[in-house]
Amino acid sequence: MTTIDEKHSGPLLADMSSSQCDALCTQLREDLVRSVSQTGGHLAANLGIVELMVAIHQVMDTSQDRLVFDVGHQCYIHKMLTGRGEAMNTIRQFGGLSGFPKPKESVHDAFIAGHASNSVAVAVGMAQARDFLGKDYKVAALIGDGALTGGLAYEGLTNGGACKGQLLVILNDNGMSITRNVGGVAEHLARQRLKPQYLSFKKFYRRVMNTNFVGRKVYRFTHHLKESLKHTLLPCSMFENMGFTYLGPVNGHNVEALARILRYALELEGPVLLHVRTVKGKGYPPAEKNPDAFHGVAPFDPETGEPQKTAGENFSAVFGRKLLDLANTDKRVCALTAAMSSGTGLEEFAQKLPERFFDVGIEEGGAVSIASGMASQGAIPVFAVYSTFLQRAYDMLLHDMALSGLHVVLGVDRAGLVGEDGETHQGGFDVAYLDSIPGITVWSPSSFAELERTLEEAVLYGRGPVAIRYPRGGEGIYTADSGRERAVVLRPGRDITLVSYGSMINEVLKAAQMLEEQGISPEIIKLNRITPLDPGLVLSSVRRTGALLVAEDCVETGSVGVRLAAALGRVGWRGRLVLCSCGNQFIPHGSVAELKRSLGLDAESLCKRSLEVLRHG
Repeated sequence: MTTIDEKHSGPLLADMSSSQCDALCTQLREDLVRSVSQTGGHLAANLGIVELMVAIHQVMDTSQDRLVFDVGHQCYIHKMLTGRGEAMNTIRQFGGLSGFPKPKESVHDAFIAGHASNSVAVAVGMAQARDFLGKDYKVAALIGDGALTGGLAYEGLTNGGACKGQLLVILNDNGMSITRNVGGVAEHLARQRLKPQYLSFKKFYRRVMNTNFVGRKVYRFTHHLKESLKHTLLPCSMFENMGFTYLGPVNGHNVEALARILRYALELEGPVLLHVRTVKGKGYPPAEKNPDAFHGVAPFDPETGEPQKTAGENFSAVFGRKLLDLANTDKRVCALTAAMSSGTGLEEFAQKLPERFFDVGIEEGGAVSIASGMASQGAIPVFAVYSTFLQRAYDMLLHDMALSGLHVVLGVDRAGLVGEDGETHQGGFDVAYLDSIPGITVWSPSSFAELERTLEEAVLYGRGPVAIRYPRGGEGIYTADSGRERAVVLRPGRDITLVSYGSMINEVLKAAQMLEEQGISPEIIKLNRITPLDPGLVLSSVRRTGALLVAEDCVETGSVGVRLAAALGRVGWRGRLVLCSCGNQFIPHGSVAELKRSLGLDAESLCKRSLEVLRHG
């Protein structure tokens, strides 16, 4: 496995020849495919930036210089080049390497990155801090064209354009053309601006002419003349309008040329944007042919690209299929996604009803505002979004949606523990933040049948904002439909009340079976609606059993358990109580089963906690 000593001082690959770098790129791709085929993870994006990463590590010392990734899933090659190559077989595994940049993991990781579009703003802050603190290091942000669809990226660019000190933004363009050169003259001039002779002369001319007053006046005149001619012959880049020096586009798969232009860009004072064109999935035919399918993958056969296991039915697919049925029933129904049509099960909807499908790019806040506008005019918008990404739209949920009581349906995918993507992707906060929104109704189905029924009721008969939260993956042992009640007793008992909702009901059912084998009679209550919370059924149960355990895979603050405890306290109940949740912490990466065990949320742990409550309560 390719690896470089993390303690190396200076740029890690500075002394490598062009042929050595090319050989290294080939080896990195082979190692990457072999590693990800075993662990799963993000493949196509990392294959596409192998040469770019090698070039960056030729010219930057990332133990001192700051390289800020956007989204961060394309950091695998960076990790392999900074002392972690031998540990790549642990990436995204419990206790192993994170699949995203993590400063606690390595000095070479400048900033945590799991969500999109923030890299430029973070880099601007780093550059500004460097300048006013009098420090000396380079700052670069690496952002993809997909992340550039997010409004936060433009807030960063707006502020970055005013920077006086060094700041480099590297735009990895693997799909969307940002600036279109027009005609043969434009193409020729673009090539001339990136030739080493031109760059060397430009630096020499600036240095010589800056030595005296007359030289500076001449330089300003010739620079103004050159810029006037350039803007006459070339369309002005929007980045230049924002204050950046624009360089590119350049071939993202030529290490020597990339290193040369990166050195030049890093020497310039003020904000610079380097536009690099790459091929997603480069060097691995299955990923080049179908890069979307190899964006995030489960373990696969590296020879064929075929997955080791065939994925079964999942909640996202059920959601998308049912929503399409509802849209065919009612022409007011439409679907929105924030660059996640495949992940949220909406691909068939997009193909069958393109006029009612809206992919807004990486703009979760914008999606909620757009949906609110639609709802205000009589449409029924359904926004399918991962729990962790919906966090980014909190203000719009309050101001644009809830304040006017608009009927927007939120399909909150990947709710609860999601596994290997770790802290930035665990859906542990939606239970709390959605509950704080006035007028919203939140349902938490536990099976495919419940998801389908709940979605139909929310879309066709709901009022005001409605959220339906459901987990990643497929069903557990619970596959029934408990009906339209807010809460139901799944199993009557006399000794202890076990309460849960969503996918956690499966662990509770298993724990109940273990308790029964030990002579304990648990009563199981499944909550279907968690906001507004109706504690009536739970209260009547605990008055008989005298003990309560609430199990949920979310943070404790704002959880259902905390709200139930408060409600029971208000009516004077003083029985034995235990709340089982994720605590108030960010949850690391690992399989969902491993995470549940570590958090005490698996069936064995819940059984043990129940016995402790009964014996020592």
